[in-house]
Parts: sequence; C-alpha cells; structure tokens
Amino acid sequence: MELDWHKSSHSGANGGDCVEIAETPDIVHMRDTRHRELGHLAFHTDAFTAFIADVRAEHR
Repeated sequence: MELDWHKSSHSGANGGDCVEIAETPDIVHMRDTRHRELGHLAFHTDAFTAFIADVRAEHR
C-alpha cells in the first residue's frame, strides 16, 4: 500500500528535526524526513493519540 506522507508543521525549515506522518484507518506511520531509506515506525492510533497528549502536557 502506498502511504500519503505529510511533513510536520513543527519541522525545521533547514532540514533538521523533521518528521513525516502517514495515516491509515488504524495505524499512524512516522519517519525521519532526512533518512526515509531507514523505514518508519508504526503506532496504533490510540497509542499515538496518547503519545501526542503526553507531549503536549509536558510543554504546558
């Protein structure tokens, strides 16, 4: 299956600290924009949602 990748709006413009996300119905895929050839990580949507909530809570 071909994934539709989207670069994070929080990724740096200079090519550093960049991640891309692709979503399927139950899975969120994440990869490093600079090293796409290394593959990607896959998370169940529930786990990814909890991860994002924790990250946001840390930055408050």
